[in-house]
Amino acid sequence: MFSNFDINFIIFGILPYAALTILVVGSIARYDRDQYTWKSSSSQLLKRKQLIWGSILFHVGIITIFFGHLVGLFTPVWVLDALGVPYSLKQWMAVIIGGPAGIAALIGASLLMHRRLTEPRIRATSSRMDITIMALIWLQLAIGLLTITQTLQHMDGSEMVRFMNWSQSIVTWNINAWVTVVDVHWLYKLHIFLGLIITALFPFSRLVHMVSGFAAPFRYLLRPGYQIVRSRRQKALPKRADTKATPAE
Repeated sequence: MFSNFDINFIIFGILPYAALTILVVGSIARYDRDQYTWKSSSSQLLKRKQLIWGSILFHVGIITIFFGHLVGLFTPVWVLDALGVPYSLKQWMAVIIGGPAGIAALIGASLLMHRRLTEPRIRATSSRMDITIMALIWLQLAIGLLTITQTLQHMDGSEMVRFMNWSQSIVTWNINAWVTVVDVHWLYKLHIFLGLIITALFPFSRLVHMVSGFAAPFRYLLRPGYQIVRSRRQKALPKRADTKATPAE
């Protein structure tokens, strides 16, 4: 019955849809039930210098990697052909831009992780999910950098095209998308697998504050009549007296 079973079908054919479903449904459910948790709790008063350097390196690196993957994986191959962009050039750009961005993000993640684990007050306010998701991101960045050792062996862009076809086949509901990456190096497979796991954990972690950051401008544009006011008042207003009239005697 299971003689033709292939775990690659589960990981690269089924798991992407499961992870995306959990991402969307979980995010909507969390926002509906507890939208005030859509934040990244501030701890900037503790080891501030380490926070600044770690945060800058991590966020600049991770944002570059995110949009690099987004554009790199979901740009149709025919667009590259129409523009006359050689696959090898795109591959070199991925290495030259993605490599330094990955190193910056990994250094930043290391600083943030060290700060979270070694500062008692931060550790005390960190949930298990905070530490788990940070550890997974650190591991994902490290594996991503290791994949460059394999990428340099395929600078003709052939491997890159396979991942582009897989990603685009997933979003077009091609049930045979998994076949595209079935025989790639195990480092690539582990990188994809961890990425899907992080995607599934997204709604249940502090990562949801990313959505708030992207959505905030649109929220105010779509809800006219609201204005953000920052008060300069130093003291709270006195308690308002009860002005209800009493009956005359």
